[in-house]
Amino acid sequence: MTETNEFHDRMLSLGLARVAEQAALASASLIGRGDEKAADQAAVNAMREQLNLLDIAGVVVIGEGERDEAPMLYIGEEVGTGNGPGVDIALDPLEGTTLTAKDMPNALTVIAMGPRGSMLHAPDVYMDKLAIGPGYSEGLVSLDMPPATRVSALATEKGCSPTDITVCILERPRHEEMIAEVRSTGASIRLITDGDVAGVMHCAEAGKTGIDMYMGQGGAPEGVLAAAALKCMGGQIQGRLLFRNDDEKARATKAGITDLDKIYTRDEMARQDVIFAATGVTGGTLLAGIKREPGWLTTQTLLMRSKTGSVRRMEYRTPV
Repeated sequence: MTETNEFHDRMLSLGLARVAEQAALASASLIGRGDEKAADQAAVNAMREQLNLLDIAGVVVIGEGERDEAPMLYIGEEVGTGNGPGVDIALDPLEGTTLTAKDMPNALTVIAMGPRGSMLHAPDVYMDKLAIGPGYSEGLVSLDMPPATRVSALATEKGCSPTDITVCILERPRHEEMIAEVRSTGASIRLITDGDVAGVMHCAEAGKTGIDMYMGQGGAPEGVLAAAALKCMGGQIQGRLLFRNDDEKARATKAGITDLDKIYTRDEMARQDVIFAATGVTGGTLLAGIKREPGWLTTQTLLMRSKTGSVRRMEYRTPV
């Protein structure tokens, strides 16, 4: 029996939800306390502990970035009991450490799992990203298009005016020209300070979130996580790696990437069926944050399987 056949996503999905839940609960006491590293460390420790209880031979292919000088679940780290299918794991134990420290919306714990070899081994560099939700023509928008053209193409397909389009962009100095060009079309922009996995996921539920498109540069690991989410939720994402120096190019070569200018589609970043779990840490548009009551903590988790297209929202209440 091959490793792929052994990947029982249905059986593993609830275990994955538990991993995300426990990472969120571990960071609960640090929400709004101003200590990003402590919150991240708590989530990392809990996520590692829970992963090591699963009957998998897991390898972290997308881990925390060196850029954050974070207490990493590092790329290449082996997790699980070793008794089970070989799996690739992409994770961000706390997507939005700053959001957590400042008690701002949309901090999540995020993890995706697929059969061994299913996910792009993206190096810890930047990635130019573009995402839209489900139901549109394949290739409707492209990273090769100017931002204004992307907006008009989406508006035309939707049968609406560009003024009815909302684009989510990470608020960074490097995006100032892009923001100005998008606004010149009449489109509105929702700027976010952190958390671009959540930003991309917002496109898949445009009716709920009001976000039609995501664009901009962020971490490549988060791009692969976002692709895994959209593989389950529906939608398109393109990503192109960006390199600032030879060291970053060497990192890509080490990860097995030969074409440094390639535009990756969703199904090239998440090549096989995956499962994906995210738990809300601070309240947001996608998920409720951790709720405290005397003696109790309650979390909300999104659990998805691309194989079936199933999306579960699970509430977990635990005594403390």
